[in-house]
Amino acid sequence: MKIQGKMFLWLSVFILAVAILYGVWSKEPAGTTALFLAFGLSIMIGYYLAFTAKRVDAMAQDDKEADVADEAGEVGFFAPHSWQPLSLAIGGALAFLGVAVGWWLLYFSVPIILIGLFGWVFEYYRGENQNQ
Repeated sequence: MKIQGKMFLWLSVFILAVAILYGVWSKEPAGTTALFLAFGLSIMIGYYLAFTAKRVDAMAQDDKEADVADEAGEVGFFAPHSWQPLSLAIGGALAFLGVAVGWWLLYFSVPIILIGLFGWVFEYYRGENQNQ
């Protein structure tokens, strides 16, 4: 995490230089304010990452002689197949279509969204994928 902190701190120096140059050159207050706010955000993120890097265990990316495999670990569990995202996509598409066509279409899209949402959440609590 040390390198991320340094990257954000160097980015904040660049954003500060751009903000000053932009403010002097354009005399436009909205863009100048946005750049100074981006500078502040970058400083906050960089300081947090640099501050946190001192308190966590060293990561493989901080070691210059580390291999890619040193940081490898369990990636996670991924569902082998699921039809629930399809129903969520259809329900979401109908909901957005309801904004353009008419609000009455939401009466049909909300149940489809809820079926997909509850089906996806409780997918491993019923059926062939149920945990014993």
